[in-house]
Amino acid sequence: MAGRTAVAWAALGPLLWVCALALQGGMLYPRESPSRERKELDGLWSFRADFSDNRRRGFEEQWYRRPLRESGPTAGDMPVPSSFTDISQDLAGGNGVNTLEADISHLSEVGPCLPLRITVAINNTLTPTTCHPGTIQYLTTPSKWNSSLLHWLLVQNTVVDFSTTRDPAVCPCSLLFLAGLVNYQISVKGSNLFELEVRLLDAENKLMANGTGTQGQLKVPGASLWWPYLMHERPAYLYSLEVRLTAQMSPGPVSDFYTLPVGIRTVAVTESQFLINGKPFYFHGVNKHEDADIRGKGFDWPLLVKDFNLLRWLGANAFRTSHYPYAEEVLQMCDRYGIVVIDECPGVGLALPQFFNNVSLQNHMRMMGEVVRRDKNHPAVVMWSVANEPASHLESAGYYLKMVIAHTKALDPSRPVTFVTRSNYTADKGAPYVDVICVNSYYSWYNDFGHLELIQRQLTTQFENWHKMYQKPIIQSEYGAETIVGFHH
Repeated sequence: MAGRTAVAWAALGPLLWVCALALQGGMLYPRESPSRERKELDGLWSFRADFSDNRRRGFEEQWYRRPLRESGPTAGDMPVPSSFTDISQDLAGGNGVNTLEADISHLSEVGPCLPLRITVAINNTLTPTTCHPGTIQYLTTPSKWNSSLLHWLLVQNTVVDFSTTRDPAVCPCSLLFLAGLVNYQISVKGSNLFELEVRLLDAENKLMANGTGTQGQLKVPGASLWWPYLMHERPAYLYSLEVRLTAQMSPGPVSDFYTLPVGIRTVAVTESQFLINGKPFYFHGVNKHEDADIRGKGFDWPLLVKDFNLLRWLGANAFRTSHYPYAEEVLQMCDRYGIVVIDECPGVGLALPQFFNNVSLQNHMRMMGEVVRRDKNHPAVVMWSVANEPASHLESAGYYLKMVIAHTKALDPSRPVTFVTRSNYTADKGAPYVDVICVNSYYSWYNDFGHLELIQRQLTTQFENWHKMYQKPIIQSEYGAETIVGFHH
C-alpha cells in the first residue's frame, strides 16, 4: 500500500451496557426476542486520526478512557455505517476494536459485560502477514489507501448465549419417503444449571419436531427442502429452530429465547458435477461486491434489495463474495431468495513469496475459523473459498493452501472447499487439495489482446486440460474485459 496510513479513532458516548457474545460453537446473529434487546448504534460518531509515527499515540495516551474530544482536536462527525476513507477528503484508516481484536469486518463480537464507553480504533495498514497482505512503501506522491470502514455496531442485552454448530442435513430413506434430519448442538454460557427445549417449526409455524438438551437430532418426515432459485417451484424453504432456555442464576431463574432460520438440504461433489439435494446444480451468477457511492462498503439496504432484484432479473442463482465475507444480512437475503453463495475470506493479494509465511498461515486459518463460525448455519452457503488468485504456482503456496484447506474442512466437513486460481493447470500447487476447480480467465484481455476469435478454443482447451488432470468439477469464476471501445489491454 502506498501513501499515508493512520489509525482512526471513533467514539460514541455516553456509557452503555454491553454484554459479550463470545461463543465457542458459533456466532449468532443479534435478534430481538422476549429475552434479548438489540440496540443499533448507527449515527454520527466523533472521529480523530492518529498520524503519529508509530500509530500508537491513541493507545499510549488512552484516548478511549474519556470522550474523544477531550483527547485533542477531532475531525468532525463520521456517519456509521460508512467507509470513512470514502467520506473524508484527507484522512485514512482501517480495522480493529478496543474491547476486542478483530481483523476483518462483520465478524467481530463485543465483550465483556461491563459498563463502558465504546471507542473503536481502526487501522488499514496492509503487512506481509495480514489477510489480505500487502507491503508498506512511503511516497511523496498523492496518497492512496486501502478501504477502511466502520460498518455498524450494536449492543444486545442477554444473559445466556448458545449457538448451533452443525448444518442441517437430509437423509433420503426411500424413493417414496424423505426425512429431513436437523442436527443441533447448543453451547450455554453463564450457568451449568439449566433446562433446554428445542422446537422446529415450518413456514406456517406448525410444530414439526422437538427435543431437549444441548445436542440432538430432529427428524422431519416429508421435509420441504431448501432449493436454489429457479431449481424448484418453491425455492428457499426455511424452517424456524426455536430454543428456549431457563437457567438458574444467583438472583433466581432467568429465561433466554432465540430463533434461528434453518434450511434442510444436501451438498455433494462428483468428478464432474456439483449436487444440491442430489440434483446437478449449475452456478449461473456473478462476483459481487459490497460497495456504493459515498457510503463505500458500509451496509446499505436499498442497494442490497436492488442487487437482488437485478440477480433475479438476470436469472442468476449464485454469487461469490469476492473477496471478503459480507454483512450477515446479505446471507439472510440469500437464504430467503434461494441465491447460492460461495463464501470467500479476505485471502486476496497473496502474490509474493514472502506472503506465504507461518504467521500469515496462522492468521489465515484463524480467519477461516471466524468465517465458518459465523456463516455455517446459512443454507445458501454451499462452498468455502479460502483465497482469490494466490501465487499458487509457488512451492510454498502449495503447503500454505493445503493447510488452510485442510483446516477449513476440519471446521466444516459438510461443505466443499475451493480457492480461485489464475495459475496454469500444470503449475498449480494448490489445486490437488480443493473439491472444485475455480478458474479466472481473461482471454483477449490480459493476454492475446483483442483476439476474440481465440476465446472459444482457449476456453475449451483450458477446461479439458483441468478436468483431465484433476477429475473435478470446474467453475469459470471470472472472465471478461473492460468495456471501453478500442481499448484492448
